[in-house]
Amino acid sequence: MDKNWSEMNKEMQALLSKKATFKEGIETLLALRKSLFEQITQIVTAFPEEAFWQMPFAGAKGYHSKTLAYSIWHIFRIEDIVAHEMIAEDQQVLFGQDFLEAVHSPIITTGNELSGDEITEFSKQLNMLALYRYAREVMQSTDRILTGLEYPDLKRKFGDETIQKLKRAGCVSEAENANWLIDYWCGKDVLGLIRMPFSRHWIMHIEAMQRIKNRLCKQARKGVDPIAYCGFSCNHCFLAAWCGSCRTAYNACSYATVSPDGKCPNAVCCQEKGIDGCYECDLLETCEKGFYISSNDGANAAKAQALYVRKHGKEALLKVHDRLHEKYSFEKTQEILGQDYREGLRILEEN
Repeated sequence: MDKNWSEMNKEMQALLSKKATFKEGIETLLALRKSLFEQITQIVTAFPEEAFWQMPFAGAKGYHSKTLAYSIWHIFRIEDIVAHEMIAEDQQVLFGQDFLEAVHSPIITTGNELSGDEITEFSKQLNMLALYRYAREVMQSTDRILTGLEYPDLKRKFGDETIQKLKRAGCVSEAENANWLIDYWCGKDVLGLIRMPFSRHWIMHIEAMQRIKNRLCKQARKGVDPIAYCGFSCNHCFLAAWCGSCRTAYNACSYATVSPDGKCPNAVCCQEKGIDGCYECDLLETCEKGFYISSNDGANAAKAQALYVRKHGKEALLKVHDRLHEKYSFEKTQEILGQDYREGLRILEEN
């Protein structure tokens, strides 16, 4: 489990267990959920459509054996059902708006009953942007429910009436690998539900999503030029596991994720000019597009590397980075090179 998420989860549980710190525990829970949801946002906004139905760990045991699309659906269908049918006792988000039609889901269940190719085919049918909007609305509605809870509410339990209500709703499949969910949920009090569907369940599935997207990025980068358009070495970047590089559809570089359509201005400019990278551009030294914008701390480091490629080639840059990274971390290397692009170029040439 991610260390930061694990620590926040432990802190949240400890705070919720005492009346004096209960509200602080809810605030910690909301902060944890916000951090986790940011991971989903980054994946949805950065990755191509085909990424969401691929299954790079097909046949494995564990949550990472699913797809990205299935994982999002599963997390938020469970939360929607538990938060609204059980705790708030009101209408599920899926049915309160036009989400079911917009998402194009053929099912209203949690998806536990699906396996193998069924998950792939299910995932292909989903409209990812609509699914993302649904997930965000479920999160926000649950956050409002959590904020409204009082400490005595945590001990509230659920009986046979709730069990029958959930069965009538038809949101849990009657299949053997799914129908256990109802008894599982109803065997917990509100505090128990907070500890699983609203927190730990998120962590487990989102960490599995990270494994999936890391594998997809690794596959996408196979055989691809490791030098980015701006001059960075993808082989040495701290985003190497997350990003498939700007030369693939799995571009999750920092400037891609904050740019229109997920496209880095440097990559777009090079493609429009028909050049291999910024190192082939006569305007490199004065350029302030994308990564080279003066407000970016990494601008000088990126420009120094692009200038080095112009003078010495890509293979030489990869080798000098190998040597630098034997001494320094990626962050430290960029700091050293980023003082001034001319000084950065000199340092690269001396190593």
